[in-house]
Amino acid sequence: MIGPVTTALLATPALTAAALAVLTQRVARKVEAALPPRGRFVDVPGTRLHVRELGSGPALLLVHGLGGQMAHFTYGLARRLADRYRVVVVDRPGSGYSHRHADGAGLRTQAGALAALIDTLGLARPVVVGHSLGGAVALTLALEHPDRVAGLALLAPLTQAQDEVPPAFRALTIKSAALRTAVAWTLATPGGMARGASVLRQVFAPEPVPPDFAVNGGGLLSLRPSQFLAAAADLQALPHELPALSARYADLRVPVAVLFGREDRILDWQRHGAGLAAAVPGALLETVAGGHMLPVTQPDVSAAFIDAAAQRALAVPAQVATP
Repeated sequence: MIGPVTTALLATPALTAAALAVLTQRVARKVEAALPPRGRFVDVPGTRLHVRELGSGPALLLVHGLGGQMAHFTYGLARRLADRYRVVVVDRPGSGYSHRHADGAGLRTQAGALAALIDTLGLARPVVVGHSLGGAVALTLALEHPDRVAGLALLAPLTQAQDEVPPAFRALTIKSAALRTAVAWTLATPGGMARGASVLRQVFAPEPVPPDFAVNGGGLLSLRPSQFLAAAADLQALPHELPALSARYADLRVPVAVLFGREDRILDWQRHGAGLAAAVPGALLETVAGGHMLPVTQPDVSAAFIDAAAQRALAVPAQVATP
């Protein structure tokens, strides 16, 4: 016979989970109240994208990395480019305030959404700037939709498959979608509050984390369960597409430029930077002293690199290959 003590013990895990879910919901609401959407929403097939535009001139499309959102660019980089370009920053599908895509989180799906965004906004052939995982999305966009892209300016891009997930992102490696959802609504938010500073130090190392990054860089948005789920889905999708993507780099027909920090502790510049440059005809590789978060830590260097890459790309006549 089950007594009251046993019943209470059996109920404890459920009560704990419920309490964590309530905490998660409250934190998410406070974060969204403090950091509301700063752009507008654009509907494309399969999703609704959160987009912000600055400046005028030839178009640049800025695509952020894993676990990020557009504030990684609007923190300082975008305004340095807005005096010469029409700068379009976007939350990738599922990230920031963009909706999840109906077809999942794969590179081709995300690239297709960006191609539709280019058409919807009338960007013609923008130079696409991709940071980290955004670099893999930008490469996919250029290969799958070559007529939509004038060139690529890639900042610390993910370009090659790798077996080891950087320690900062290992919490995202849960394979079960159901378990990921359970963790997102119970453990991820309090865990992020406890370990967030340590994770950011790993991502930025060896450069310091700006003291205002949580707010002005959008760091607090990572505490929401939707952001955890989007980042986990992005990571889970990579092994299915990245090897095939990297095998096609020689087919790229747009100018490609790559900037990497030599002390990057998330992605090795020789593997992901020099490896890409060796595979792509005419690709340019530039390295600087620094870590992975160059758009935030070195906005002047990043802006000068993007400007040079854009001017080179815009001077080259279109050479469209059939995807």
